[in-house]
Amino acid sequence: MLELRVLIVADDPLARAGLATLLTQQPGCMVVGQMAGQADVLAGLRLYHPDVVVWDLGWEPTPELAVSPTALEQLADVRDAGQPVVALLPDDRYTALVWASGVRGLLPRDVDAATLALALPAVAQGLVVCDAELVSGLLPARHPQPMSPTEALTPREQEVLQLLAEGLPNKTIADRLHISEHTVKFHVNAILSKLGAQSRTEAVVRATRLGLLLL
Repeated sequence: MLELRVLIVADDPLARAGLATLLTQQPGCMVVGQMAGQADVLAGLRLYHPDVVVWDLGWEPTPELAVSPTALEQLADVRDAGQPVVALLPDDRYTALVWASGVRGLLPRDVDAATLALALPAVAQGLVVCDAELVSGLLPARHPQPMSPTEALTPREQEVLQLLAEGLPNKTIADRLHISEHTVKFHVNAILSKLGAQSRTEAVVRATRLGLLLL
């Protein structure tokens, strides 16, 4: 049986080393590389040629979100490169955002080695793996019911919102929609206002819970 080539991505060097140790001990897994999430992950794909990427997104929350916009952009780039990713999440608050970035697997950060080792070949073969406790992050909240937007989003705002959910920066959104960055900023501000959100990431989370996004 051919060993599965695994690239480990995590900003915490202890997390990288721990994952490498755990997976090296699992039959059929070969850790071919380790790198920080802030590094050039696309360059890492070209260097290591992994079959699947394990991406540890960390524990500690930032003022906005534990998963940084940079990490979401990197995940989207890896998705566009056709590389399957299993993301390790701190909890279900970040499931929707990370799922929208194109990962194929969603597991808790404290997942045991055997479960992770079983998930990797499944994802590498094109299947989707999601921990039952994280699935709730993809569903609209029921208690309490989320507030509807104060004003309906326009079709263009809906397009911008969908691209925000992919973790794309304003410049890329402008290129995709063939509009100026200034116009994108205008639409983003309108979206934040209508959803009552303080940040782009909060807007995506609220929109997901309201069923305004196609994941």
